[in-house]
Amino acid sequence: MLKENFHDLMSFMAVARERSFTRAAAKLGVSQSALSHAIRGLEERLQLRLLTRTTRSVAPTEAGEKLLASLAPRFADLENELAVLSEMRERPAGNIRLNAAEHSVQSVLWPVLQTFLVDYPDINVEISVDNALTDIVSGRFDAGIRLGEQVAKDMVAVRIGPELSMSVIGSPAYFDKHGYPATPQDLQQHNCINMRLPTFGGLYAWEFEKDGRELKIRVEGQLTFNSLRQRIDAALLGLGLAFVPSDTVTDKIAEGRLVRVLEAWCKPFPGYYLYYPSRKQHTTAFSLLVDALRYSSSPTDD
Repeated sequence: MLKENFHDLMSFMAVARERSFTRAAAKLGVSQSALSHAIRGLEERLQLRLLTRTTRSVAPTEAGEKLLASLAPRFADLENELAVLSEMRERPAGNIRLNAAEHSVQSVLWPVLQTFLVDYPDINVEISVDNALTDIVSGRFDAGIRLGEQVAKDMVAVRIGPELSMSVIGSPAYFDKHGYPATPQDLQQHNCINMRLPTFGGLYAWEFEKDGRELKIRVEGQLTFNSLRQRIDAALLGLGLAFVPSDTVTDKIAEGRLVRVLEAWCKPFPGYYLYYPSRKQHTTAFSLLVDALRYSSSPTDD
């Protein structure tokens, strides 16, 4: 009975997470009919309906949601314990799943991984590039990378990069035609390239600070993107002003392809941190990656 329940519970978790028998079957490597049979057997033994099925979707019932919430951390702990045991081999090995924003991957993660993966060929790293504030626990990630101000206080946070700053940039041709803004408020008279926030879907208000005075300016323009590269490309084409991390346009400013304005209003702020739940027992592979990413100039890391 224990073995039967164990396999069926794993099947239930896969379907509940994927919200699809088709995707869950593909992930588990079984047929849809076998998966459906396993779920029916589990429901009959529990005498509870765990999933609501329609022709287009599958969703957990109230009982199913409660069971999923109970099972997920237990299975995660088991998987972690097995990973820890597997490290009794000579070379560090294992799988690490990270959730990180687009810019953090480019600026701090990828430069480190290029050497790290060569040094540890038995360690596999999966990166989910996601600008939304994803719940790394429910998403079954080992860690996430976000700006320091975005990390929840119940997480362990390790600084992995320097302070950052933002830049208002535009092409020389744009400024020749439209002039230069003297203050952040002047941006409301310019064609600005907006950024759509991934978590709640609103538009990002550009943030400025000078002499202790903080401003948030809502701008307007013809273009809105939810990615960084396209905002820079549009600015290069003279289609408007963009507000982007300074390190992403340093070379283009030096080349004269872009011009930075309102520099006195763009103050540095805390950079990226790797964060993870404090209660989790970590593998040697994960600890090695944390040490590789740790920002050496930081006086305190946690």
